[in-house]
Formats: sequence, C-alpha cells, structure tokens
Amino acid sequence: MLTRASLTIRLHPNDDVVIARTQLVGGTLLAGENVTVSGLVPPGHKIATRAIPAGAPVKRYNQIIGFASRDIAPGEHVHLNNLAMGAFDRDYAFGADVKPTQFIDLPATFLGIVRDDGRVATRNYIGLLSTVNCSATVVRGIADAFRGGALSGFPNVDGVVALTHGSGCGMDTHGEGMKLLRRTLGGYARHANFAGVLVVGLGCEANQISSLFGAENLKEGPLLRTFSIQDTGGTAKTIAHGVSLVREMLPHADMIARQPVPASHLTVGLQCGGSDGYSGITANPALGAAVDLLVRHGGTAILSETPEIYGAEHLLTRRAVSRAVGEKLIGRIKWWEEYTERERGEMNNNPSPGNKAGGLTTILEKSLGAVAKGGTTNLVDVYQYAEPVRAKGFVYMDTPGYDPVSATGQVPAGRT
Repeated sequence: MLTRASLTIRLHPNDDVVIARTQLVGGTLLAGENVTVSGLVPPGHKIATRAIPAGAPVKRYNQIIGFASRDIAPGEHVHLNNLAMGAFDRDYAFGADVKPTQFIDLPATFLGIVRDDGRVATRNYIGLLSTVNCSATVVRGIADAFRGGALSGFPNVDGVVALTHGSGCGMDTHGEGMKLLRRTLGGYARHANFAGVLVVGLGCEANQISSLFGAENLKEGPLLRTFSIQDTGGTAKTIAHGVSLVREMLPHADMIARQPVPASHLTVGLQCGGSDGYSGITANPALGAAVDLLVRHGGTAILSETPEIYGAEHLLTRRAVSRAVGEKLIGRIKWWEEYTERERGEMNNNPSPGNKAGGLTTILEKSLGAVAKGGTTNLVDVYQYAEPVRAKGFVYMDTPGYDPVSATGQVPAGRT
C-alpha cells in the first residue's frame, strides 16, 4: 500500500511539480513536499509544489515544460487549465556531453542470414513493391496467392509481403515528394530482409519503373524483377504473371542457412505510442537503456519523430559528435517550425487527446520523455527521411510524429 511519502514522484530537486502515483483527492497531505492537494488529481498528472506566478516557466526533469497561464498555487493540479506553451531560448551546447562509448569486448551474436554481398538479414522474405497506387491492388493480389500452405515447400522463406502506397502519380516528377518516394522504395528494394523483390507498375504513372531504377541505381536481375500492368493486359493476367515470377524466385530464396553473426549488424527503430505522464520515467528510459546496450555491442538505433522531440532537441545536440551533426538536427527542427507556420498550425498540436488525458500537457513535456528512448550515448549522425543509415551507433532520422509513416522511413534506411 502506498504511504503518504510515496504518493508522488519528484524527478529533480529544481522541479516545480511532482507526479501523482495514484489518484489524489483534495485535502491529501504530500509528506516531504509540505503541500496539501487542492482538488482531484488523476494518476500520472502533475501537482504544483510551490507558488508559480503567471508567465513563469514550469519545470519537470529540471527542464521547461511550459509557462503558467495564470497564477498557480501550491498543491494545485497543473495541466491544460493553467499551463501553456511559450517561446524560450535553448542552449544547444553542441558536443558538451560527448563521451567515449564503452564498447563490449566480446559482442553478442544472433543467428542471421548473410547475403552474397555481405549484408546480414534477420528475416527472409520476398517483397512486392508498387510504383504507384494504381498497381497496389494487383500487388496485394500476388501476395494473397502465397498465403496459407502455399510456401510449405520452402521452409526457409518467411513469407511474400506486399508494400503498397497511395502515391506515385499526379506529382512533380522532379519534386521533393517524388525524390522521397523513390528513396523509400529504393531502400526497400535493397533491404537485406528481402531475398528477392518484384516491382509492379501501371505503365503510365509519373513514377516510372525506369526512372525509379535510374534514380536509385537499381539493376534488374533474377531476384529483382519488374513489369507493368499495361504490358500484361489487365488485373487477372497481371496477378498471374506476378505469381509466376515469384515462384521462380522461391527456390533461390529458400537456399539459405542461418549462422552466428555479431550484434553490430542489428538496427533498431524507435517509436512512441500511447504516451502518458509515466512514459518518460518508465518505458522510455527502459528503451534508452536497451539502446545503450545495443550501441555498446556495435549496433545502431534510430530515434525519429521530429515533432515529438521539439523542445528537447538541445539534450540531443549536447551529445552530437560534432557541431555539424548538431546543426543538421537543428536544421530539421527549423524546417518543421516553418512548415507548421506555413500550414497555419503549431508544434503544440501534439500531444494528442489521449496523451493529455494521461497527464501530458505540452509538446515540450512529451518531447522530454520521448528523447529518453535514445539512451545516453553520442549522437553520431542525422538523416533525412528514408536516407540510408551508414553510421553505427545512436543516430537520428527526420520523420513525422505519426508512427506508421515514421517507421516506414526507418525500415528502408537500415542495413538489415
């Protein structure tokens, strides 16, 4: 049973708030804080431990999470009713916290698949890519043909998977959107977890197969095949032709054997989901500890979701191995500031309603918890969306805060 001394969590002596460990009712005395709770405070929410005048910054983690929108009395619930965003200067202190990484002398191993070119895979799939939304249906139809027991004769093949999207036409063939799409598709086409890849187009789309392959330096071969619907003559014929091409790849894909390989071949992508007032002191730091361990074994971890590190980016620039790396991160932050201003939005559109119900008030507060997923090792590089990740260690990739889109950019960037 909780005692009065353990009803709340104080994260730093300088904090203006403590976190409720359970639902607190008005009149509850918080031992150790010399504060009496005023009103009902849900679990995971914040209680002021000192008087905070209107306009003053409010600290959690010894970092600013917002500004008092009115006078806040000790013991008062601190949330949307009295805490708001505000501009303030961050001290980027590029590289101030860089320290040598204590690598493990004998790194861990796992049973991986070593491809002919030396890349290492954790899975063994055949991938189906659509160049345009118009070929998405047939790509999914091809994959459906290999469900159930269709792969029983190929025990080393983990599956045939379709990766589709809603783009690829009605867009500037030389614009940033097309470059991003091709970079993403190119990364999937080269992914080590695909033993073979089939790319299916319509034939008249903006994202032509030939242009995609030229931009991404891809070359067709026995395990990288392409064709278009307009060349085969309709949906049914296209699916049948695609199925036949996959069947040609299956015997080659099945000829693999797993072997012990170093953990340095592992790349992990990090995401947030279902965040609340506890995430930044429980799940996120636990992930950060796992990231530190992976990095010490020579592996790579990718932190992303730029709108969800906003207000905490200065904690990452302090770990940047060079000013140039830190400036790359700030450049992406400024892009998002300009984007939200142009679209008449704001960075504080996040947290979501569910995040707020769980105790997170501003994006500043959410971000400070989110960056804990990145552990404590050096920030070795910063990448744009779906760029190939070449560095080993802890890196950052610029993505939206929407998890499915963020992960879609992380996966093709990894080496495995």
